[in-house]
Amino acid sequence: MKKLLAFALMMLCLNTAQAQLFSGERVLNQQNFDQQRWSWGYFLGFNSYDFNFDYKNYNPSSNTGKDLIVETRTGFNVGLIGNLKLNNNFDLRFEPGVNFNTRGFQAIRADADTYREISSTYVHLPLLVKFNANRLNNFRPFVVGGVSTSINLSSNENNPDDNSAGQFRMTTNTYYYEIGFGIDLYLYYFKLSPSIRGVFAINDELIRDSNPNSIYTGNVEKMSSRAVFINFTFQ
Repeated sequence: MKKLLAFALMMLCLNTAQAQLFSGERVLNQQNFDQQRWSWGYFLGFNSYDFNFDYKNYNPSSNTGKDLIVETRTGFNVGLIGNLKLNNNFDLRFEPGVNFNTRGFQAIRADADTYREISSTYVHLPLLVKFNANRLNNFRPFVVGGVSTSINLSSNENNPDDNSAGQFRMTTNTYYYEIGFGIDLYLYYFKLSPSIRGVFAINDELIRDSNPNSIYTGNVEKMSSRAVFINFTFQ
């Protein structure tokens, strides 16, 4: 699903660029939009969250050397946008939103049912710098990058129960860096901006089990989230 959405976004950008370059269109939509000091909007989109594990010791019983496997699924993003124009090519952007996602999580062990389903609701708060290429007819490519933090409302960080009682625990607060690209499409009534972005956690998010030999946490040096966001912004 993630690859299909990314491919669809790329094809939309390519088809729009081709139409603008070779159709000879000269009617400009939203001509004064980029002259605004401040602009506002909202976004809707999709996400796919995964975990990246660093292990203390190699696991010889696993073909991959991993103790844990993650089943990724497609989630949903929604949020608001505040955009400050810095100059003709740079914007400073704040995109507070809420991300909903579910991941499957399992320890590689044949003699026990180790599957966990982790449903997460993140309040995501990114501060981004957006670099815009020069506008060509009614489209404008851009790249975006920055830092962010999130509050995991389903973290179970303060839950006294751990995996021995069926509770997987993560930190409530996480910090990330983000990088992505997209295209601004100037339509008759509004600006539509499809984009794809990689999001990578910096800190360790795992709350260890009480048992130091836990199959879930005992061999984990660090666990950090990584995600792909595909968003459609309306301004």
